Amino acid sequence: MKPAELTKSLKAEAKRLGFGLAAATSAVTPTGFSHLCDWLDAGYAGEMHYFADRRAAYEHPRHVMEGAASILVLGLNYFTVPAVDCAPGAGRIARYAWGEGDYHDLIHAKLKALKKFACETDESVVARGVVDTAPLLEREFAQLAGIGWRAKNTMIISREIGSWFFLAALLINKPLEYDAPLEVDHCGTCTACLEACPTDAFVEPRILDATKCISYLTIEHRTAIPHELRPKMGDWLLGCDVCQDVCPWNSKAPRSTEPSFVPRSDQNPIDLLALFDMDDNSFRARFRKTPLWRPKRRGILRNAAIALGNRPCKEAVAPLVKGLNDAEPLVRGASAWALGEQADPKALIALNERNKVETDESVKQEILLALQRG
Repeated sequence: MKPAELTKSLKAEAKRLGFGLAAATSAVTPTGFSHLCDWLDAGYAGEMHYFADRRAAYEHPRHVMEGAASILVLGLNYFTVPAVDCAPGAGRIARYAWGEGDYHDLIHAKLKALKKFACETDESVVARGVVDTAPLLEREFAQLAGIGWRAKNTMIISREIGSWFFLAALLINKPLEYDAPLEVDHCGTCTACLEACPTDAFVEPRILDATKCISYLTIEHRTAIPHELRPKMGDWLLGCDVCQDVCPWNSKAPRSTEPSFVPRSDQNPIDLLALFDMDDNSFRARFRKTPLWRPKRRGILRNAAIALGNRPCKEAVAPLVKGLNDAEPLVRGASAWALGEQADPKALIALNERNKVETDESVKQEILLALQRG
């Protein structure tokens, strides 16, 4: 099949499967590979060691699929409804995790169907679908394919739908008819995203220090959150949407038609207090197939405690006392910090009682610091 014909059929099938964006580019070494290396060398990846471990693999798509000649870059819109304001005791979750299930599973199923279509269309086709887990610089290839431009907040922005979309890719061993790269920076002089970042995580436009990013801190960071960053995390339980919320290009974002992205009523926002009643089994039952599973129960309760510490309310004291006596030191330490922010006599009593029996030195230090503040 001729490249133009194959490309047209693949794009049509991608649209039928729900991908609102589909564009083709050549499988080459992306110019951004050197930027990735600089970013890693600067230490901005934090605990995300999988980037450094696979550094060389990002150099060319052939390391993801041998014989890759082309990449069909795909975008799946996940914008649904406006965020609901949080009352005390509630927390925010990034928009991509509002719905049922994990987007990886949804997109992998669509990619599997697209790959099957490609192989049935041309028997000599070899293809592989990937979504943000393979060593592929999707954002670089999205720009090369003309999907959008790399914004100052490092996201890819499409003039048609903004930045509320997942990127995916189908690597294929055939030449395609390639789309023109988008070389114009439509951010202009706007710096809304940089100025709005609660933790000042942007070193400069298009360079993110992930170790300060709320999304990184609530998901990828597995130990105690640095004290200086805790107050800046607000009421975010998982991820952060601030830099996208303030982007003018997202002001008229179209709504997704994907049923899986319709938000659960209990996740926009989420009840933080109830999380402390969940043991490992109940946490697994509710979150096993969702993005909230990645930080595990200890990470989610750590995040919940910090969010409650940032927005004190009397209803938070009892759940935080339960967290103070949790089996996980990570949860106990964060709960101790949060209780120190409550300005409630019951919180101080609980901290003093726990201090008498606490054996973990890091948690004991958190308790002592909380008591000093109280």
